[in-house]
Amino acid sequence: MFAAWGHMVYRRRWLTLVVSGVFLALSVVALLQGGDLTSGGIIQKSESGRALKLLGDELPRASGSSFSVIFASDTLRVADPAFRSELDAALADVSRDPRVLNVRTPYETTPAVPNLVSSDGRKALAVIALKDDIAGSGKYYDELRARIHSETLSITATGTLAITQDFNHTLEADLQRAEIVSLPLALLLLVLVFGTVVAALIPLGVGILAVVGGIAGTMLLTRVTDVSQYALNIVTLIGLGVAIDYSLFIVNRFREELRRGATVDLALQTAMSTAGRAITFSGITVAIGLSGMLFYQGTFLSSMGLAGSIVVALAVLYGLTFLPALLAVLGPRVDAWRLPLPKGRGGPGMWHSIATAVMKRPIAVLVPVLLLIAVTAAPFLGIRMANGDVTMLPPSVESRRGYDTLVREFPGQDKNQLSVVVRYAEGLALSRDRIADLVALVSRVEALPDVLRVESLFNVDPQLTGGRALGAAEYQAMYTGPREALPPALQRSLQQTTSERVVVFSVLTAREKSSLEAQALVKAIRDEPDPRGSELLVTGLTAFDIDVVAFILDRTPIAVAWIVVATYVVLFLLLGSVVLPLKAVVMNLLSIATSFGAMVWVFQQGNLAQYLGGFTPAPLDPTLPVIMFCIIFGLSMDYEVLLLSRIQEEYLRTRDNRRAVAEGLERSGRLITGAAGIMFVVFGAFALADVLIIKAIGLGLALAVAIDATLVRALVVPATMRLLGDLNWWAPPPLARLYQRLGLGEAGSSRPERLAGSEAD
Repeated sequence: MFAAWGHMVYRRRWLTLVVSGVFLALSVVALLQGGDLTSGGIIQKSESGRALKLLGDELPRASGSSFSVIFASDTLRVADPAFRSELDAALADVSRDPRVLNVRTPYETTPAVPNLVSSDGRKALAVIALKDDIAGSGKYYDELRARIHSETLSITATGTLAITQDFNHTLEADLQRAEIVSLPLALLLLVLVFGTVVAALIPLGVGILAVVGGIAGTMLLTRVTDVSQYALNIVTLIGLGVAIDYSLFIVNRFREELRRGATVDLALQTAMSTAGRAITFSGITVAIGLSGMLFYQGTFLSSMGLAGSIVVALAVLYGLTFLPALLAVLGPRVDAWRLPLPKGRGGPGMWHSIATAVMKRPIAVLVPVLLLIAVTAAPFLGIRMANGDVTMLPPSVESRRGYDTLVREFPGQDKNQLSVVVRYAEGLALSRDRIADLVALVSRVEALPDVLRVESLFNVDPQLTGGRALGAAEYQAMYTGPREALPPALQRSLQQTTSERVVVFSVLTAREKSSLEAQALVKAIRDEPDPRGSELLVTGLTAFDIDVVAFILDRTPIAVAWIVVATYVVLFLLLGSVVLPLKAVVMNLLSIATSFGAMVWVFQQGNLAQYLGGFTPAPLDPTLPVIMFCIIFGLSMDYEVLLLSRIQEEYLRTRDNRRAVAEGLERSGRLITGAAGIMFVVFGAFALADVLIIKAIGLGLALAVAIDATLVRALVVPATMRLLGDLNWWAPPPLARLYQRLGLGEAGSSRPERLAGSEAD
């Protein structure tokens, strides 16, 4: 089938190139139209997600977006008239903007609001509330921020909206930096692998085509579903790696056949029936790995899985159409512009010698390698997980600097806030009997461990009530009477924290958001009995952490099972063995375990932080292990497929397992090393990212590829293949017959017969 496809592309090479050009043009058009990417992170069906949606639906004035601005002076104090005059002037233009809901400064009340003034009295915080949500206000935030300036005071913006915008801008810069670093290095490695400039440029060109198409497909996805802002980085990272790798193997096999004296037509048929077949199955296994993210609907993982699968599919598509058509046009000119690089010596090469040496003493090789992998994977046992926050940005970014200043210098701003939402199915939330229940609930929550205070309608500041504390009866009288009689501050609080059927109050704790104590507090509040006729929900950063981790842990077993079983089936269809697919899965798990251990050791424990941009060590984002598993499993299987397909080709020709392993590793080892080097460069370029999760993905994938192409493929694979012997290729007779009937196996010869109508050169 693949040989026939190669022959068809050869005969229709110019038409194929034209169609590829049209597809590229359409991709560019879709790319230029762009799309709206989201920050993600909220699971709508979780308790915290439902609570947040309730706030948005019932209390839109309280749930709009906002950002904060810190004004600072080395000479003036916040209480000085000159400081206030300069602050008011800096905010005057923005305050009049119709998109701004209100601007809160320390000068709203007398004395100044304490948590809006720094402990040294020289910094003031202004909170700017906007009418639109994060997605809407993000479109004009940069404009508003640019209009806030002062000749006297230094200004730093932070807050949810500012942090979100800085994430977007930093991710764009990370993507550009990775492309600038990785493409020239990948070209250099390709030149070293091929020894000719033309052959080296071809895989790089296919990689660029696949990435352009992948980004265009991602933009089209935004028309039908939410797509994460991280998706573009994943598309570029995976697309460049797999497209260059696939092209590398096809171009190499084509050149190899030409050197054997085959015509261009037959060389293309052989390249398609061997390397083309291998990259097709490899692309399927990579896509299966990425499809594991689709089990996490409601998070940004699903959009990343879709985007990644699109670019992998395009890498295979271009590898089976554009690439062979271009090779058909070039023919022997694929070796043009040869560089004066030293040629390898004759006879068995390095990889043949390594495989032979390993197979002589397989146990002696396996034991120390497996011990090394176990030691490097051990840190993963101590993993802690929490949603990423502003600390994933580098300390130099404005919103991160502002956040650090708030936590360090503004009393009360470092507190962890939980929102408790009480929703009644019917009737008024502030009826007399329900007010009594709510007062009792607030009292019980105030008594819980680690609660600093509760901010609600039912523990009002005594300064607003004549200096006396109120009981349930007084609150019933206040909130069931005319609201116009209430103090203005209470009227605003009622408007922001209650609707007809919803009441919300805030719980403040000094416990850090990802701490065990904060998590225990959330669970304790959730365990409180719901007031009669209501549903009690808790949201906030700690609640998000709990819900996301629970969501991921709940869906991970079925996602992993799907990836493993589907990959096993595809590998059986490729190899016709029930043993090799199982071994391949185990090999992948070894690479993944080592990479996971490195992630914990570096990013959670903080080792090597000074060499990787000085990031802040923190618990790993719960989505990181999922992303890493899905991508590494697919990419590791990529090399396994390419190696085993070449070993199978030799085994079918010689029926000698040891010789097949040695010959297969010899013929593919250099290419796999080159391909791994290219992937290492591409992934390593993303390890230079400023956003911590992208840095972690890049470094983790680079380590996994390096380990996979050295320890696993060069040592563990030949050792286990030697121990299993001919059992490697065994399948129960019924499955063996099914495999033969499907006709997906390799031919016994490494080169197909000339097809009817094949052209001679």
